[in-house]
Amino acid sequence: MEFVPVIGVEVHVELATRSKMFCSCPVVDATQAEPNSAVCPVCAGMPGVLPVVNRRAVEYAVRVALALECEIPGMSFFARKNYFYPDLPKGYQISQYEYPLGVNGRLPIFTSQGEQVARIRRVHLEEDTGKLTHVERQGETCSLVDLNRAGVPLLEIVSEPDMHTAEEVRAYAVALRNLLKYLGVNSGDLQKGVLRIEPNISVRPLGSPTLGTRVEVKNLNSFRALERSVDFEIGRQIEVIQRGGKVIQETLGWDEKREVTFTQRVKEEEDDYRYFPEPDLPPLVLEREWIEKIAATIPELPHAKHRRFLQQYALRPEDVDVLVSEQDVALFFEQVVASAQEVSPRMVANWVTGELFGLMNQHGVSITQVKISPQRLAGLLRMIEVGEINNPTGKAVLAEMFLTGKSASEIVESKGLRQIFQKEVMAQLVEQVLEEYPGEVATYLSGKEGVINWLFGKVMAATQGRANPQVVKEMLESRLSSLRKG
Repeated sequence: MEFVPVIGVEVHVELATRSKMFCSCPVVDATQAEPNSAVCPVCAGMPGVLPVVNRRAVEYAVRVALALECEIPGMSFFARKNYFYPDLPKGYQISQYEYPLGVNGRLPIFTSQGEQVARIRRVHLEEDTGKLTHVERQGETCSLVDLNRAGVPLLEIVSEPDMHTAEEVRAYAVALRNLLKYLGVNSGDLQKGVLRIEPNISVRPLGSPTLGTRVEVKNLNSFRALERSVDFEIGRQIEVIQRGGKVIQETLGWDEKREVTFTQRVKEEEDDYRYFPEPDLPPLVLEREWIEKIAATIPELPHAKHRRFLQQYALRPEDVDVLVSEQDVALFFEQVVASAQEVSPRMVANWVTGELFGLMNQHGVSITQVKISPQRLAGLLRMIEVGEINNPTGKAVLAEMFLTGKSASEIVESKGLRQIFQKEVMAQLVEQVLEEYPGEVATYLSGKEGVINWLFGKVMAATQGRANPQVVKEMLESRLSSLRKG
């Protein structure tokens, strides 16, 4: 029996505001700040305190909803989601339930099968919980509570169950992360927990209209973990059904070392949360004029840029994926293309994603920290394109540009690196190498033609890498052929 996986994704996004959702406490880096150093009576859930909505958080949420092409009702409501957990100080979470901020959106994603669309069911605002740290002391396990994160603005984005493979789920998560970064509402740093991905996975027999029982894998913080957990869970559920068992609705964790899912708790139903309207907050009313002003600030989004780069620059999809993943990288690439009319966009893409990215990774810097301006990289590529320097020399020049910020022409002139064009000079050097290594020439003439690569290296070394490799190779082959003929 064949099975069809059915997957929807919930993503919790910490909005990059300066203060929390319902109080003035600062939002701090949970990996750097002292525990419980950014807490007040409001986010600690003390009796008698009142929440106040963070306007900037609402603005950021509207930006995301608009970018996802959601319908934004003029009014939405906050509710209390009741459940007990040690890092939830009030005993309930302020969230949106029946009337979210945005509904019925869509997000284009790109996979090996081409462009697809994942529908967005809802986008709603809520507050984050605190953080538990489990430690062992004197043989006993205890949990420490840090409320720095409690009350941080969260945006929950829920997709429809439109995905069927781990590849599609990963593509959705990558596309959403890129979009959030372009909008400036989230850093996209999964390792710091500011973006938490939770796939809901079920399987059904092929041809059956009835959905299977779903499970949720909680708090995944890497694309690798997301893809592997989805693949594992699809396989596990199919195996359970084929053995005659039943998949139960539950919340799962992901064991990164063993690469298996494990049960955390039986999945709660919506009724278990006893939602009711938040009595301390009025309805959230959004003026249409304000929404239109926010819409005017939205930049070209990654999926639109992806389509344009494919059409305008005729690049490979894998190169486009890399170039549009960071807004600053896409801008840098286009500035190089605009400054190097003689150079093909594909050549620019190869050098940016290849040599330049390699240097950036080696030195641990981002594109905004690189000393090479787009115009100076364009200058280097022009020199390669017209034959003033060859590729190996270009790579060496780029490495020096990266360290010094100097232009390619300055480095080439100061070191005498311009390519040797005179054929008589190259022919003389070829002849010189053949005379210097008669044993290797004899080896070649005896039939071991692989030695030509060694001779080629010697000629290039004699030219200090400044000769055109293709021309040198042709001259060397021609001269050896004439020697063979006698």
